[in-house]
Amino acid sequence: MIDFPKLKSQFLLNPDITYLNFGSFGACPKPVFEDYQKWQLLLESEPCQFIAVNGIKYLQHSREALAAFINCNADDLVYTTNPTYAINIIAKSLNLESGDEILATNIEYGAMDRTWDYYCAKSGARYVRQHISLPVKSKEELIAEFWKGHTSKTKAIFISQITSSTALCLPVKEICEIAKQKGLLTIVDGAHVPGHIPLDLAELSADIYTGACHKWMMTPKGCSFLYIKRELQHLFDPLIISWGYKAAAPSHSKFLDYHQMQGTRDFSAFLTVPKSIEFMQKNNWTDVSAACKEIARDNYKRFCDLLGTAALYPLNDDFLLQICSVPIKTVQPEKLQRHLFENYKIEIPVMRQEKNTYLRYSFNAFNTQDDLDKLHSALQDIMRKTDLIQV
Repeated sequence: MIDFPKLKSQFLLNPDITYLNFGSFGACPKPVFEDYQKWQLLLESEPCQFIAVNGIKYLQHSREALAAFINCNADDLVYTTNPTYAINIIAKSLNLESGDEILATNIEYGAMDRTWDYYCAKSGARYVRQHISLPVKSKEELIAEFWKGHTSKTKAIFISQITSSTALCLPVKEICEIAKQKGLLTIVDGAHVPGHIPLDLAELSADIYTGACHKWMMTPKGCSFLYIKRELQHLFDPLIISWGYKAAAPSHSKFLDYHQMQGTRDFSAFLTVPKSIEFMQKNNWTDVSAACKEIARDNYKRFCDLLGTAALYPLNDDFLLQICSVPIKTVQPEKLQRHLFENYKIEIPVMRQEKNTYLRYSFNAFNTQDDLDKLHSALQDIMRKTDLIQV
């Protein structure tokens, strides 16, 4: 039996706020945050030893824990502050040429769209945002629609495993397998994946994968990773050239030398990954996550019915997880978001995606059915009293 009140007491969130936006920046539980402060205190008590000597050992231990968690070699991982930073490493070094195409979907994260737009514009390449029809009917239909964007000029695919604004879990494994048959480079944005659904990089077989630890793994903010298959690592330069370039005492891995140590910075957040994994194991997180998914899914149609909109996807584990996006009709999404926070103390995003708008709720261990009931009541009240929502 999961003790949800006990789990809620482990988090630092303001109890006066109904927090339904875990998906944006996560939330750090007390044991993991205390571990973070331990590393920061150690940094300040021995700055030179921490940064110049022991930091490499600390990072190695943390990467080994993460590698075991996501099933890859620790030397094929480097920590980055966020997935956007990681994808900038890839896009800048990809050696795009005029006429090349990067095949993505039209429901990718906005910062990633901007990254690819920027580097494609510089090289004369084209960023193809293949249309994905919503509502989704089946994996097979989605996969077929994605590959309609493929041409002889496609050099790589870039795709989210769990999308941001639509909260749709895409069939990335199947898409990567087809991409391999076509000889394409596969680049996956898994920002919402680690700690949310099982991640096995050896099984997935993506060439490049980035994920956030500060979301569903619940580390402090600014902790993400970049994985690159070993045979491709030499293709990608660091965004910052520092002491790892032509290192006086090079390590066994140029990839780590180039990307891991980049001058003075506090990398304490990276070192909390083992504690995060320990916290999840100690609290039977597989069962916790399954219970959260069930509650999130059971409430989804209720919100669609209230708002007079259709479900974006079939209500099963293939597509719908702990983060759910409900289509909502509003011409003022930003104002609606602030209204929910300022008048009802509900923290929840109202997200634009092209011409569509979505109310996205996340559900984690500190949430209860009461939180979703509060949201439902608030939306009813807003629909009665304002014109912020159209039905």
